[in-house]
Amino acid sequence: MKQSKEVFFHVGLGKVASTFLQQQLFPKLCGIHYIGPQQYKMSAAIIRRSKESKILVSREFDKQLEEELRWFCQEVPHPHVIICLRRQDDWIASQYRRRVKNGWLIPFDEFIDLEKDQGYWKKEELYYQPKIDLIKEITGHEPLVMRYDQLREKPEVFVRQICDFMDVPVPESVNYHPIHRSFKDKQLIVLQWFCRTFVRSVPRGRSNKILHWLLYRPAWAFYHLILYGATLIPRSWIGRRELIDPEALESVRKLYEMDWEQVMKA
Repeated sequence: MKQSKEVFFHVGLGKVASTFLQQQLFPKLCGIHYIGPQQYKMSAAIIRRSKESKILVSREFDKQLEEELRWFCQEVPHPHVIICLRRQDDWIASQYRRRVKNGWLIPFDEFIDLEKDQGYWKKEELYYQPKIDLIKEITGHEPLVMRYDQLREKPEVFVRQICDFMDVPVPESVNYHPIHRSFKDKQLIVLQWFCRTFVRSVPRGRSNKILHWLLYRPAWAFYHLILYGATLIPRSWIGRRELIDPEALESVRKLYEMDWEQVMKA
């Protein structure tokens, strides 16, 4: 594909402000053609047809980052990448909470296993500097690396940096209120107990949209009823149980401390 247009590619990660960007910022940008995650697979064709000189594509990637980045760059060479990062202990905790909300049964030490590295997430997948180096290698450009804590502390500055990177004006009105408020650990503990006791399996999403709605969405809706109902349960009934052991999170923080500091200095 001949590249006569300036293409920007927001690559997530998940649980790092992607929903905010995709719903509250990117659609409001002027002077750039925004292609959202629902159109990602058709993005190359849309870019070819677009009459805009600037294009922005957004899609969340976690484990699939390298595979999808290589595919995209075969179709659209040399995009300018935007990636948002979150300190590893904070990020992996948020990833785990999201999956518990969706009915996952495994404890946190099987979600990421720092000792034997046999968890769902492998230790190498939480190193950020190799991801940044990979983006440079594949795209030929230095990515814009944003930090999630910047959005929390100075949201206007966070937005301005992204807009300056693409050389587009900052929208007049941006809603900075959280879109998806997190459930409290008490609610997630109750749901996980229910799933381990009565369900004993994890509901699987389906690539076919009809099957997804028929087989997965009802379970998802039912789990949300349990989550909202759990707000009525006294914390004393749960005792001292934690959804995530604070010492385990501290171990994650220490393991990736140097990598995070390297990202912060960039």
